[in-house]
Amino acid sequence: MAINPLPPGTGTTIGIDGLIALLAKLPGLGPRSARRAVLQLIKKRESLMQPLARALADVADSIRICGTCGNVDVQDPCAICCDPKRDAGLICVVEDVSDLWALDRAGLFRGRYHVLGGTLSALDGIGPDDLNIGPLVDRVREGDIREVILALNATVDGQTTAHYITDRLGALNIDVTALAHGLPVGGELDYLDDGTLAAAMKARRKF
Repeated sequence: MAINPLPPGTGTTIGIDGLIALLAKLPGLGPRSARRAVLQLIKKRESLMQPLARALADVADSIRICGTCGNVDVQDPCAICCDPKRDAGLICVVEDVSDLWALDRAGLFRGRYHVLGGTLSALDGIGPDDLNIGPLVDRVREGDIREVILALNATVDGQTTAHYITDRLGALNIDVTALAHGLPVGGELDYLDDGTLAAAMKARRKF
């Protein structure tokens, strides 16, 4: 069974099974959850499916990667980097955009961010040149930065990356701190509640 054809110029028609297969690729959605989501979209076609399709198309056309921090937005520089109310002397370093969103959602930090795009991993062949570490060092060297907060996941790769960044920033005469109490070993920022993130941010320590 196929859904009605898409408007001209928007691409080829896919069947319901194809839509389910695409949704099932999203984090946290398996085939069963994707089927339930598609059924809900079909039941609420005018109020949910069509607005969602338009929103996806709009975002796909307008999405930008911030050339300063690596955040995802519809403008470059992103809204966070352009916000004059934020403290430009504080940079919070995160592994991925989802971590940035988690911290900013909690309203814990009013500085600016830097997204590495991953962590160092010898097993996966990810080295310093594969991450946004060089641009971070340049930002600190060229800007009036007082403190860099390493808000990396408490994993082996995360801590290895934190040590590497600390070494790179060692000669630049700034404070390098890391999240402390409240952040469990092996925990990932995107899955932590706001209270845990608040405790970790407030109790950050020199790295």
